[in-house]
Amino acid sequence: MSFKENSYQQISFTDSFSGLTAREQKALEKSWAKVFADEKRFSVLYSNKASRPNTPVNVIVGALIIKELFDYSDDEMVENLMLDFRLQYALHTTSFEEQPLSDKTLSRFRRRCYDYETLHNKDLYHDCVKDLSASIAKLMRISGKIRRMDSMMIESNIRKLSRMELVYTCISKLAVSMNKANDSVLPEDLKHYTDPNDFNRVIYHQRSTDAEERLKQLLADADKLLTLCESEYQDSTEYDLFVRCLSEQTVVENGTRRLRTKEDGGMNSSMMQNPSDPEATFRRKAGKEHRGYTANLEESIGKNGSVVTDYQYDQNNHSDSQFFQEHLEQMEKQEERTVIIADGAYSGTENRQFALEKNVELITTSLTGKSAPDILADFEFNEEGTKVLRCPAGYAPKSCSYMKQSGQCAVSFLHEQCANCPYQGQCKPKIFKRVAKIVTSKAAHERAKNQRNMSSEEFKNYARLRNGVETVPSNIRRNYHLEKMPRGKQRGKFFFGSKIAALNFRKLFNYVKGLGNYAQNPVLA
Repeated sequence: MSFKENSYQQISFTDSFSGLTAREQKALEKSWAKVFADEKRFSVLYSNKASRPNTPVNVIVGALIIKELFDYSDDEMVENLMLDFRLQYALHTTSFEEQPLSDKTLSRFRRRCYDYETLHNKDLYHDCVKDLSASIAKLMRISGKIRRMDSMMIESNIRKLSRMELVYTCISKLAVSMNKANDSVLPEDLKHYTDPNDFNRVIYHQRSTDAEERLKQLLADADKLLTLCESEYQDSTEYDLFVRCLSEQTVVENGTRRLRTKEDGGMNSSMMQNPSDPEATFRRKAGKEHRGYTANLEESIGKNGSVVTDYQYDQNNHSDSQFFQEHLEQMEKQEERTVIIADGAYSGTENRQFALEKNVELITTSLTGKSAPDILADFEFNEEGTKVLRCPAGYAPKSCSYMKQSGQCAVSFLHEQCANCPYQGQCKPKIFKRVAKIVTSKAAHERAKNQRNMSSEEFKNYARLRNGVETVPSNIRRNYHLEKMPRGKQRGKFFFGSKIAALNFRKLFNYVKGLGNYAQNPVLA
């Protein structure tokens, strides 16, 4: 299939913006068409040889967004496009003799995007959604100088399995696969694993049998399967999951396989939770258990509303701090000072310093961990944080040694300087006969400064702004059906991107219609 650009503009907003001047309408139409109908980025997915042309990519992307707006399945989207003139008008396909979507168009496009990302480590669809979001922000006159960030947990559509159930399931999947390839390869004592009703019989109906005995039998059968697969079946997905399960969940001790314990080590959140979604990870957050993925959202805000201008998607043991650092790595240095407001999970001296290199100020509305004494904010350190230059009273230390392992400075002052200092009760140095000593760090100094800034009126305004980002996860859950997300990190990220695009289009529609009621904030004035 060869690539061919579609000369039609994706969606026209001219009628909706009839209140604009002719010059504004021309500029708006030009900028929107350039971005939303920019199909060239996807040309790498198609052949450059003469062959049947592709379905217009701008129609496909528009259909993916509309699909999320109305919660259509792929088949419903194809059918409704044929029968609903409004969808044809929205996608500018009213002049087509036949509507360009078929029952496989969307799934094949997704597959092409998946394969390209796997080979080249480049997510074309994420880049497309990000550019669309930036255009929507521009249309809504949101500059992006003030942004807020938050993460959300996304549950994988998998069943919570006990360790016994997990081992059984991996054995059963491999047994079924082997039996399907060669129905004579399995010995009679293992064929019961191919029976769909066997799971209930082994796990639930044999409760009279000791659980330890049942598990012992499962592990013995697992070793038999390993032996059977020595020469064949090692290229199958079922075999890979089976081996992974055994390596993570069991150890071999004195020739006998048993379940792994905490004392054996290796028990962590990245262990497989269910072979139906082997990429899903485990995380306990706010007292709740989660199995699946997490998304990080960056939302640009202004007086006219807000737009999610970027998103990240990863396994749920990926921390907020990691998301922030990766986000900054992809960000170009900002021409104007940009503020990103987040909660305490994004805090840290390293993150703040990295942000400053991009001309970004990171403001966290809370701090994790133990608070620092306020007086530490008045100490003066060198840029590297390896030396205290002056104390709050203005005295230079007699000596200062840096402890690299802990990142702290052991500082000595003259006895009379600290003994008669008005700040002694706050610094609480250890006073000796000739000197007074205190141990502190630049990290504690920065933390104390941040704590002090939190009491300012400007900070309180930023804190109120950050609270608004809490509505985004609930909005996506409520209106865009996260429970229908496909399994797997790559596929989930693609669908999540479509939901973000749909959310932003709904924001734009509300803005165009004048339906949005946006609260004014002094920070945004």
